[in-house]
Amino acid sequence: MGNWIINNGLTSFILVVWMGINLFLFVWFYQLYDLGDDFFYTRHLLGSALPWARAPAAVLNFNCMLILLPVCRNLLSLLRGSFVVRSGCSISLHRQRKSVSTVHTVAHLLNVEWFNNSRRGVYDELSTALSNLSDSENTTFLNPVRRIDITPTYFVFTTIAGLTGVIITLALILIITSSMEVIRRSYFEVFWYTHHLFVIFFIGLVFHGAGFIVRRQKKTNPPHNFTFCKDRSDDWGKIPECPIPQFQGGPAQTWWWVIGPMILYICERVLRFIRYMQTVQYRKIVMHPSKVLELQLVKDGFKMEVGQYVFLNCPAISQLEWHPFTMTSAPEEDFFSVHIRSAGDWTDKLIDIVQNLPEGAQGPKMGVDGPFGTASEDVFDYEVSMLVGAGIGVTPFASILKSIWYKFKISNSKLRTRKIYFYWLCRETHAFEWFSDLLQVLEKEMEERGMGNFLTYKLYLTGWDQNLRFHEGVHFEEDKDVVTGLKQKTHYGRPAWDKEFEQVRKENPTSVVGTFLCGPAVLAKVLEKKCAKYSDVDPRKTKFYFNKENF
Repeated sequence: MGNWIINNGLTSFILVVWMGINLFLFVWFYQLYDLGDDFFYTRHLLGSALPWARAPAAVLNFNCMLILLPVCRNLLSLLRGSFVVRSGCSISLHRQRKSVSTVHTVAHLLNVEWFNNSRRGVYDELSTALSNLSDSENTTFLNPVRRIDITPTYFVFTTIAGLTGVIITLALILIITSSMEVIRRSYFEVFWYTHHLFVIFFIGLVFHGAGFIVRRQKKTNPPHNFTFCKDRSDDWGKIPECPIPQFQGGPAQTWWWVIGPMILYICERVLRFIRYMQTVQYRKIVMHPSKVLELQLVKDGFKMEVGQYVFLNCPAISQLEWHPFTMTSAPEEDFFSVHIRSAGDWTDKLIDIVQNLPEGAQGPKMGVDGPFGTASEDVFDYEVSMLVGAGIGVTPFASILKSIWYKFKISNSKLRTRKIYFYWLCRETHAFEWFSDLLQVLEKEMEERGMGNFLTYKLYLTGWDQNLRFHEGVHFEEDKDVVTGLKQKTHYGRPAWDKEFEQVRKENPTSVVGTFLCGPAVLAKVLEKKCAKYSDVDPRKTKFYFNKENF
């Protein structure tokens, strides 16, 4: 429970600090461009679009500084190990940038239009005078539109700021749209490759501010007092009180924000390459029913904890693609294993390669990056744990249950967990087969040690037909379930979560219960609400704490 409190408390603190910094930057830069004397004449040309373009730009710079950090997974793993930082927080920060980008882009499109209109003399006398200032030595001018015979579109595509703005906007649109869940789940390769447009995005971002489109008034001697001279544009340069105003752009600031994260990311890539070059050997390859591939791998110096995951790369399929898989082995074993379900082009190709291997041959070269931590590592911090896995989401709990089995075998005195409730929801009967062997071993092991009540597990089949239900009814009196071969009968439909939480609370009236999910976001919302609903106000009674693994 201690880790949960630190974990969630730190997550909330980070989000509050992040929101506070965003708000501060927006307000500070909005006031600077909306009220600053240096931008009086710039505001006269652009109006409120000036602060509405520049304030989001400052927020965008800050978030672009953060955006590379979540993809530095080795750094995050180190931070999590030291400070218990949740990966969910980093993922949330990684996605927060769309709205400020939109505001910044729209405001600058308006700025281009107003710059162009001012240059053509559409507005008042002062706007025309400011736009007609010469560009001698590239210092005097304020309006970057220097000719009256060009269109805003031409200006956008022929200036550094405009062209880089188009490039980074297109890159960002492709990155955001390819991040939609339907694309990530069904067309992972599209998601993977378009996300690498971030390289183009950052290059364009660094050069974007070098165009110096937004300019400020320089201090001159004698000074140009805009409060006195703004209505005397005809006298500029003719009377001592109103010398011709001078303007300057820049400096470009984006690189100040992103240079640190870019260096960290380069170090991350170097570390990944080193890990990629390390030899990985196959201990065993098992093809389970329902096209589930089990790989048992060995790598020198590899150490894992329960519920962790690795990234796999198979050069025979793609040199660039790395895919995350939760490990199903236990830390006590001398190998690490993953179960890979057929769920896309990459997994299908890997399964085809393995199935066509000669008997006894090693599998294809495999690069391994990791391991990395997730919320499931905290399961042993609770005396009572509820584990909920949906479909292939059972994999982190396979690791947990195996580890518990090994700890019981050696009578590990440090094992705090005294009760586990395990729920597995799955659509089809064959999906239970590869996991049933582990549960059978656990059943037998617990009974032999007089610990039959330690593990309560319930398997739910959410997709079935009447023939299967009828077949199950006919064989209901048999000792083993007709679907899984386990003593625990399979339930049909979805769990009645109110009933389950009420039962757990009744059986553990003074315990802190950790609820762990590896499954869809819809189920996460349900369980989070149930944890809040069934947690007692009295701190001496049952408390439920929710943890979710993102996968």
